Amino acid sequence: MVDMSTLSAHHGSAAAAGKMRKRHFAQMRLQAYGIAALTLAGLALVALLWSVVGKAALVVTESYITLPVTITPDEVDPANLRAGNWEGLRKDALRDAFPEVTGRTARRALGDLTSGGSGYELRDRVMADPSLIGQTITFPFLASDDVDLYLKGVFGKPEPMAHSGTLTVTVKGDKAELSSTAEDFAVILPAIHARLNADADELRVQAGRQQRGIDVVTEDLAAATEASVKEDLQKRIDAYVAARDQLIARAEALEHSADLQDGLEKLSDADSSMLVRIGTGWVKITEVSANRAHGDILEPLPAAATRGDVPPADWTLLINDSPEITRRVNDAQGAWLQSLEDRGAVERVFNWRFLTSGNSREAELAGIWGAAVGSFWTMLVTFCIAFPIGVLSAVYLEEFAPKNRFTDFIEVNINNLAAVPSIVFGLLGLAVFLNVFGIPRSAPLAGGLVLALMTLPTIIIASRAAIRAVPPSIRDAALGLGASKLQTSFHHVIPLGMPGILTGTIIGMAQALGETAPLIMIGMVAFITGVPGGFTDPATALPVQVYLWSDFPERAFEAKTAAAICVLLLFLVIMNALAVFLRKRFERRW
Repeated sequence: MVDMSTLSAHHGSAAAAGKMRKRHFAQMRLQAYGIAALTLAGLALVALLWSVVGKAALVVTESYITLPVTITPDEVDPANLRAGNWEGLRKDALRDAFPEVTGRTARRALGDLTSGGSGYELRDRVMADPSLIGQTITFPFLASDDVDLYLKGVFGKPEPMAHSGTLTVTVKGDKAELSSTAEDFAVILPAIHARLNADADELRVQAGRQQRGIDVVTEDLAAATEASVKEDLQKRIDAYVAARDQLIARAEALEHSADLQDGLEKLSDADSSMLVRIGTGWVKITEVSANRAHGDILEPLPAAATRGDVPPADWTLLINDSPEITRRVNDAQGAWLQSLEDRGAVERVFNWRFLTSGNSREAELAGIWGAAVGSFWTMLVTFCIAFPIGVLSAVYLEEFAPKNRFTDFIEVNINNLAAVPSIVFGLLGLAVFLNVFGIPRSAPLAGGLVLALMTLPTIIIASRAAIRAVPPSIRDAALGLGASKLQTSFHHVIPLGMPGILTGTIIGMAQALGETAPLIMIGMVAFITGVPGGFTDPATALPVQVYLWSDFPERAFEAKTAAAICVLLLFLVIMNALAVFLRKRFERRW
């Protein structure tokens, strides 16, 4: 028998206290690990949502350019409205707004301000009211995707810079020479000099490579004995020397240009853009020094600007830090857009088009409604097949099936099917449903059948767990009152287990809603512009739409992809929240 005083002394000893401290430290470490893991997971989730939602915010609104357009009978035949020159009317509206724009390249850039699909929207307007033919109406043209992003600041916009000099303007055709009484243009010179020096350094590196070639060939020349070989090697040395000297001369010229303080420096497309605005006129600077600049006239200058000095308050110096070579909207288009904004012709509205239209090759016209309807039909087929089969299978296995090796084999395979990669079900659907039964490719019926097969194991496992959770006393009471086993299962067991069954079903459906691989295998990756009207119409689904848009090169489709992801996540959150609500609302504790 252990003496209590000895036991108390042992527990109160220094060794026991040390062991207790170790246990406390181990517990604290475990808690710290858990908190760190939750913190990292939370930060990763916040970073993901920040990235996705930040890009999707660009889709919330869309831009319109409102212009007067004259619908002449020469362009639009009242007897055949669909064959009218709607694209020409769209371009004519822009050219009438900027009659000074000439040249094929400039006019093409001007026409790119509005979407090519806006001409068809004008056609729909006239088809709804043919009396508009022969009239001049004000019509909102949808801005192109690049222009929309530019107006939202994605490509950067010219920012006003401080200036204090009085400007003297000399116009020579479509060129302008500017001279300021202050060093207003010097703000961009440091960046230009840095670029010139960097280019010179790169040229000297290339000259060094030529010198190494000279050294290697010179060694070969010293070891050569045949006259013909020596002659060839000498020619190679001469070529290397000429290339080296040319590179060094170019580098020295760039360094000399960077050291000049008063000379004009040329601006390239890789430099920040410098613009000068005088009234409604615009000049893009192409050569600049501290107080002088030469440039191209983008918008006609006021006559008063060329007849005298322009005070600082009457002109604006702007710089766009995004080089023109990195933007899809050039400086001329930016000047035209600013002029349109000054006229009040540019407006931004909520982008209902994204939620109500189908897919399109033009980013500004693309929407998710077609994919959302395709997902609805696919999920409807999935539910109508997977839910009854899954629940009935679970009822049979739990309530009626004998316990033997065959049922054990079935149970093991159901559990294994739950872990099979989804693309395997896509291969099965391709081989069976499409090739054997001839179900239309890219139809919600085929997608629903494939996803139903994939969802069945989840529904069966969840339904069996819910049925198993019903107390045996419920079955005994029903059987004791004279109910058959079938009546007991369908009148008592299934209703009581329904919250868990529905929870498992919704989770399985949410998993199916986000699947892409099996749908790609059965052809639902096709480009579908229309909205499906039934189970057998060609369609796509939301996750496949995300996959398709993510592969497009246009910058605007990146924002569309993020917005589609947000919509898909919203549906998934709603479905999971519904599963939690049903479980909390109807679940019974025994």
